[in-house]
Amino acid sequence: MSEQVIGGKSFTAVAINCAAKAGEWIKTKLGNHTSLSLKYSAQDLVTEVDKGAEAMIRNLVMTHFPHHSFLGEEGVQPGPEASDRALQSVRDAEYLWIVDPLDGTTNFVHSFPFFSVSIALAHRGEVIVGVVYDPIRDELFVAEKGKGAYVRGRRMNVSQEEALRDSLIATGFPADQTFALPLNMKGLQALVPQVRNVRSGGSAALHLAYVAAGRLSGFWEIGLNAWDIAAGSLLIEESGGRVTDVKGSPYDLGVRHVAASNGRIHDEFLNALQQAESNS
Repeated sequence: MSEQVIGGKSFTAVAINCAAKAGEWIKTKLGNHTSLSLKYSAQDLVTEVDKGAEAMIRNLVMTHFPHHSFLGEEGVQPGPEASDRALQSVRDAEYLWIVDPLDGTTNFVHSFPFFSVSIALAHRGEVIVGVVYDPIRDELFVAEKGKGAYVRGRRMNVSQEEALRDSLIATGFPADQTFALPLNMKGLQALVPQVRNVRSGGSAALHLAYVAAGRLSGFWEIGLNAWDIAAGSLLIEESGGRVTDVKGSPYDLGVRHVAASNGRIHDEFLNALQQAESNS
């Protein structure tokens, strides 16, 4: 997919502009949001900042590309079934923007400075542009299909670890306490003794960007959505890493249980996760 421009407007430039503008606005609201409500569970939060950032991104995208499709987290009802339905309705669109306007809302609410804006563009189901922006550190992670991935304008490469025992791995704690969380905890219990250490920063998109940048050896989480993973998946692939589901199937927009790594540890990583599941 080499045609990245329509009518003189670069897809990547628009994605970067949207992420930067939304991120800067989100930063001004840190410690200053006024509404907080629950979505799927007591751990699944939304504020007026999430909604405002998504509206800002949607309006900017539609100004440039009015005929493109748009899938944003805040436009979808809470829960995994609603997420699946929303994705199925648009996943084969010619051009689909996939947006998490504020990935790490719980962190944002607590003024814990680890959250991001995630914007991806898929062409007939294949991610061709991925942007993750951390407004606190002013770090912009950007990838174009076939053109590499960059942070602060520098080319990114995944880390060099060859074995789990030398690896720093990240995960999250899913809001779905009936299915996803227990499964994730089994993986956590199995992996902690096998790796150098585990981190949980609270933004899946930023964790994926950190795998791409070589700051993490791998990341997994059960029960994510397309808007959590799409941009980060391209960042990692364009940095030389590997993204699959936890069973090892190649990444596509429908993957919810994701495993991402530098590629070198991937098989050992998947084996540990699958053993944890089968031992349950």
